[in-house]
Amino acid sequence: MSDPLADMVTLLQPAARYSKLVSGAGTWRVERQETGQPFYCVVLEGSSRLSAEDEQITLLEGDFILIPAARAFTMSSLDDGSSGGIDPLTVTMLAEETRHGDPEGVPNARLLVGHFAFGSPDTALLVALLPRIIHIRGDSRLSAIVQLVTDEARAERPGKNMILARLLEVLLVEALRSTDGETAPLGILRGLSDGRLSLAIRRLHENPAMEWTVEQLAGEAALSRSAFFNRFRRAVGLAPMEYLISWRMALAKNLLRHEHIGIQEIAERVGYGSASAFSTAFTRSVGLRPSRYAEQIRTV
Repeated sequence: MSDPLADMVTLLQPAARYSKLVSGAGTWRVERQETGQPFYCVVLEGSSRLSAEDEQITLLEGDFILIPAARAFTMSSLDDGSSGGIDPLTVTMLAEETRHGDPEGVPNARLLVGHFAFGSPDTALLVALLPRIIHIRGDSRLSAIVQLVTDEARAERPGKNMILARLLEVLLVEALRSTDGETAPLGILRGLSDGRLSLAIRRLHENPAMEWTVEQLAGEAALSRSAFFNRFRRAVGLAPMEYLISWRMALAKNLLRHEHIGIQEIAERVGYGSASAFSTAFTRSVGLRPSRYAEQIRTV
């Protein structure tokens, strides 16, 4: 049976941007105004505070944070008191790390932070189905994967880009499946944590070209049509057919971007009986005809 998380992460096409070791001493603060790129952080030593999305999270040694689409956020020391005359925003480049706060003080936090990028043309849709902030405490597997990503990013070895892409996919899947889906916000993790809904979601991903109806998906979940419809929308944030169409359009965009195949074949792969039916659905969803979309995306 298909694995929706793996499907989604593969379609997101993660690529490494950079990673670095940072430390904080005394009273320190880092303020960032991001542009939607994914941000991750592992607390190697000490503790710190993350303020993002109207939420404050105390981070302890071993904690992992992933923000799939970072906006404005602040990392700071837990101590908001006197900095001994040193501006908390002070940044000093040391031999092996970037120091925030007191350049000569004893570090109260040491962090491995990084950014990566998503190459998918449908990133906004896919990220909208993920939690805004993923916080995982004490997961040694994630820390080990992040270290592998960092080591590979800093090395210059054959196959570097391919290895990094695969490691980032593993990192994302591991982070997502380590999240408590039952307490996650609306999205795919909440849906997959529901034993009944997950059966239908997996079947949908396994065969997106099938002429699914709400009744058929409800049957996969062993629920009545109305119970399934309401339960799906409450968990995922979309009605079942909205999710199906969105997933089909994401697959179609990827095919148009990477595959030199005809519109008719793409239509058949994503569940439309004719090129004209697919073109109508695609234009309604995306705002461009498939051929025009392909022209634009290949020139970027």
